[in-house]
Amino acid sequence: MDENRTSEIPVGVGTRVKNRIGLAVLCLPALLASLELTVTNLALPAIAAAFEATSVQLLWTVDIYGFLLAGSLITMGALGDRFGRRRILIIGAALYGLASLAAAFAPTIEVLIVARACMGVAGATLMPSTLALAAALFPQPRQRAVAIGIIIASVSAGTAIGPLVGGWLLEKFWWGSAFFLAVPIMAVLLVLVPVFVPEHRSAGESRIDLFSAGVSIGSVLLVVLGLKLVATEGIHLGAAAAVVAGLLLGTFFVWMQRRSPIPFLEVSLFRHRLLSIAAATLAAGIFVLWGFNWAFAQYLQLVRGLDPLEAGLWTAPSAAGVIVGSMLAPRMARRIGQVSVVAIGLSISSIGYFALSAVQTTTDLAWIVAGTVIVSAGLGPMMAIATDLVIGAAPEQRAGAAASIATTAPQLGGALGIAALGSVVSAVYRTTVDGADLSAVPEALRAALRDNLGTATAVSAASPALDPADALELGRAAFTLGFSVMSVICAVVMVAVTVLLLLTDRRRWR
Repeated sequence: MDENRTSEIPVGVGTRVKNRIGLAVLCLPALLASLELTVTNLALPAIAAAFEATSVQLLWTVDIYGFLLAGSLITMGALGDRFGRRRILIIGAALYGLASLAAAFAPTIEVLIVARACMGVAGATLMPSTLALAAALFPQPRQRAVAIGIIIASVSAGTAIGPLVGGWLLEKFWWGSAFFLAVPIMAVLLVLVPVFVPEHRSAGESRIDLFSAGVSIGSVLLVVLGLKLVATEGIHLGAAAAVVAGLLLGTFFVWMQRRSPIPFLEVSLFRHRLLSIAAATLAAGIFVLWGFNWAFAQYLQLVRGLDPLEAGLWTAPSAAGVIVGSMLAPRMARRIGQVSVVAIGLSISSIGYFALSAVQTTTDLAWIVAGTVIVSAGLGPMMAIATDLVIGAAPEQRAGAAASIATTAPQLGGALGIAALGSVVSAVYRTTVDGADLSAVPEALRAALRDNLGTATAVSAASPALDPADALELGRAAFTLGFSVMSVICAVVMVAVTVLLLLTDRRRWR
């Protein structure tokens, strides 16, 4: 088993206080990880208005960050093992701050998408390094569990306060403030990490396989490109070719890892049935959660006409549901078992999604928020238990690789959720609008309305005379229909995962 080399380990009377301050500092990137995604979702209508962006461009603005982050996590973990977790965290924080600055002042939507891509690669340094450094600060098992629990709680806190902070920023400032928020946080991190967090790295050398990293990222992006082409242009040869090419590239990646004496990703870990089931469950749960959250933020602003701050206030309660569910999960698992807790939670979540599928353009917001709380409260236990199972299922000497899987699975699942479910909403919206009689709608508004509701709303606001009485109302109804279809899909996914869990060998779940 690899031993750990540390430098600048604090000693003396102030060790305990210094370690606690170090842990508080490490909570900053964990907080930012979830806060950033929430704020970006709220900023999309403002971005659409500023750049008159297409629906595909808006999806890429969100998706490119999540996919490059997920694809780069294992690479950044290997770099941390070789060159030091603290060093990688500092470099990544600096690059993330610079990329966020570029995004905040992007002159075009294309520049914004490129800046978001850079944020994704830099962001992949944050969570793996944060978890490893927190564990190094508190090496005793019980203390380490508490420290990692605090880091995970910081992620949930970011989800809770993200809508409030983001809503306030977008209410008071320009759309770029959603990205500028990361700059002061990263600046504080750069100052405090060298002072309060000791260096930590694996004693053994770790091969950095950039070719494998490129293949893994490329396979994911090709599949996503195919899904987007299907959503925007329908099923055709180019879309199918992109999906097939991505799947073939992914298969090639797995083949390379199995043959490599020093694999970039230890695919042999997936032979552990418990780890595979837990990772798949985690990915599926975050798939529906992130995709739904993306659509819900748009619904509140584009259909219900709320400003960003108001939308943030209405989305905050669902984050509280995740926190409560994840905190209750360990106690419940000791009484009725982990698989039962996860299955019950997913069943509750499916009920919430089925209820939300009945949402209309005038449904009472309190009723909708109650549905989102039910959804998140059901997913909370899954997130806590599945993450613990992924890490605990692997042999001790492979705990680091298992932790990378536990980090990558939800990121990849969430990014896929935004891409796939967002494409479903867009496809239903476009089909509904195209099937309506728009002959009375001026051409400028008609083109915007057919593309996406955000751009149509911006065009109508700029030239109210272009908007016939029912034009935007048609767009709102079309988006709501897409939202309902997406909710049904989320519910079906949760039911399917629940059934699959119950059909597995319960004895393999502790």
